[in-house]
Amino acid sequence: QVKLVESGGGLVQPGGSLRLSCAISGFTSDLLAIGWFRQAPGKEREGVSCINTSDDSTFYEDAVKGRFTVSRDDARNTVYLQMNSLKPEDTAVYYCAAKYGLVISSYSRDYDYWGQGTQVTVSS
Repeated sequence: QVKLVESGGGLVQPGGSLRLSCAISGFTSDLLAIGWFRQAPGKEREGVSCINTSDDSTFYEDAVKGRFTVSRDDARNTVYLQMNSLKPEDTAVYYCAAKYGLVISSYSRDYDYWGQGTQVTVSS
């Protein structure tokens, strides 16, 4: 059973930075696609960024392009989401998710395994 544990959320002022981590365990294949999603109060969950573990193909939602960077550390079985120039509208619970296969997707329905989420609050 794939297990994902997010960390790194918190309170940050507008313009600040945070780095989220997603520690992954229990996978039976190296071929994974990892997605970062977020859900703000009263809104649907949306895909923020994705990466696969083979050729580093990535996806970014338009609202975060140029500000967020997804990366992976195979030695630590961890995927990161570096978030810079944060805005109040980035406030949400952030989740990482995993699925087998190399096709990255920004749709939550395509992912089978989910972490518990970490709160990111951008406020002065």
